Amino acid sequence: MSRIRSVEVFPVAVPFARHFVLGSGAVGSPGQAPDQAAAVVFVKLTTEDGVVGWGEQRALPSWSYETAETIAVVIKRHLEPILLELTPFDVELFHQRVTKRLSPSVSNGFPFARAAVDLALHDAAGKLAGVPVHALLGGKVHDEIPLCSAIGVGAPDTVRGHAQQSSDYSAYKVKIGGDLDSDVAAIETVAEVAGAKALWLDANQSYRPSALKQLLDRTRHVRTIHCVEQPVPSTDTLAMHRLRELIDLPIAIDEGSFTAQDLARVIRLDAADLVVVKICKSGGLRNALKTAQVALSGGVEILASGLTDCGIGFAAALHLFSQLDLALPAELNGPELLSDLYVEGLTITKAVATVPTAPGLGVQVDEERIRAESIDLLFS
Repeated sequence: MSRIRSVEVFPVAVPFARHFVLGSGAVGSPGQAPDQAAAVVFVKLTTEDGVVGWGEQRALPSWSYETAETIAVVIKRHLEPILLELTPFDVELFHQRVTKRLSPSVSNGFPFARAAVDLALHDAAGKLAGVPVHALLGGKVHDEIPLCSAIGVGAPDTVRGHAQQSSDYSAYKVKIGGDLDSDVAAIETVAEVAGAKALWLDANQSYRPSALKQLLDRTRHVRTIHCVEQPVPSTDTLAMHRLRELIDLPIAIDEGSFTAQDLARVIRLDAADLVVVKICKSGGLRNALKTAQVALSGGVEILASGLTDCGIGFAAALHLFSQLDLALPAELNGPELLSDLYVEGLTITKAVATVPTAPGLGVQVDEERIRAESIDLLFS
C-alpha cells in the first residue's frame, strides 16, 4: 500500500467577486485584498507512487477560532508527522492519532486543519482505487445538487440586486445581522424577488430570543420563510431550546454543533429542528457523515452548507451531499461569491451542480496558479 511521502501547504488569499457580510462581520469584497488570516489553505499530499491528493480549507476567524496561520502551522508541525506514517486509506486512523496529539477539549480540535487534510486523503485514496470519492463513502444517491443562493447583510438596494442576479437559484439563504429594521427590509426585499422560493434565514449568532421573536412577528406575512439558523450564540443551547417554545418556525443549529457528539447533546436538549452539516467544522468527510447519521436517527433534518469553498472543497461537498436527502437546496456559495475556483472539471448549470464521477474528487487543480499566488503568512 502506497504511503504518503510529502505534505505541502499553500495559503492563498483568494479574491471575492461579490461583497459578502455575515451577522458576525464582513467576509470579503471584490477589489480588496482578502484578509490573510482568512486565506484559503490548500494542501497537497503525494504518495510514494506519485499519486497526488488535494485538499483545502478557508479560514474565517470571525466564524470559528482557526486562522490561516494556525491551519498551516498545525498541518505542517502536528499533522504531517502523522501523515507520513500512513496511506491515504487510513482516514479513521489519521483522525484517531490527531485526537490523541491535539485534544479536542469540549468539542472539535482544529477541525478546519483536519478537514483540509481529510479531503486530500480522500482525493488520493479515490485516485489510487480508481473510483470517485462518493464511492468511498458508500455511493451517491443523487447525480445533481440544486444550490441555494447566499444573500449577505446589506442595504435593500444591494440585497435586491444580489437576489435578482441569483434568479436561477431555487432557494435563498438570507443573512441577517441583528438590526430589526434592516433585517425586516432585507427579508421583505428578497421575498419580493424570490416569489414562491424558500427563504432560509441565517443570523450567525446575532440575535437574542426576544428580539428574534419580534423579527419573526414583523415578517409573519412572508409565508416562504422555511427556517432560521443559529440565531443565538453557539454556546447557548438552552436559548435554542427556549426559542422552540417562543416561535413557530423551525430552528437550525450550525455554530452550536460541530460534531456528532455535539448534535446528540442538542437532540437530547430538544434544541433544534434542523442541523447544518459542514465539512469544515466536522473535520472532514467521514465526520460530517457521522453528524448526518446522528441527525437522521434523531429526527433532525439536514441542511447543507460550506464556508465559501474553492473548487476542491466545493467538489468534496458535492460528493458528501450526493448521498443525503436535504431539507433545502445546498448553500455551497463558492461559485457564486469567489472570483475563481482554482480547478477545472466542475459542471454547474442554472444553479444545479453535477456530482463529479472521475477518480478522487474528480477535479483538476490549477497547481501552477496556487503556487504562484501562495503567500508567506508568518512574514508577509
